[in-house]
Order: sequence, then C-alpha cells, then structure tokens
Amino acid sequence: MSHHTHTHHTYRVTEIVGTSHEGMDDAIRNGIGRAAQTLRGLDWFEVTEVRGHIEDGDIEHFQVGLKVGFRLEGDE
Repeated sequence: MSHHTHTHHTYRVTEIVGTSHEGMDDAIRNGIGRAAQTLRGLDWFEVTEVRGHIEDGDIEHFQVGLKVGFRLEGDE
C-alpha cells in the first residue's frame, strides 16, 4: 500500500492590475513580474477582469485584473 504525504498550504490573496500597450498576455506577465519583486511564495493567479483604454479610436493599452495567491511563510 502506498503512503502519500499531503502538504497543506495556506495562501493569502491580493488583487493587482497589470498593464501593457502590447496585449493581454503582456499585461498579465507585467503584473506577475512586478508582484514577484515584492511578494515571496507566489504560486497561482486568476484573471478577474480585462479592460483597456481607447484613445483616438485605437487601443492605447490593456489592463488585466488579477488575483494572485502566495503561500504564507512557514507553511512548507
């Protein structure tokens, strides 16, 4: 019989908005990249909204709302 070790993690969730002039994918990557500079233990993200800014009939930039989950320290 196989024994599995279950690891239980507790996460904190924060909301951020990533932006980009290039597209939604870049906006997500920019947001995650910036969050990674100050938050340790980033583990997952969820896209909560997508919007953009229009200027003179063209898309000026994209904004992507994200929920970002990170493990609480000491929760190995």
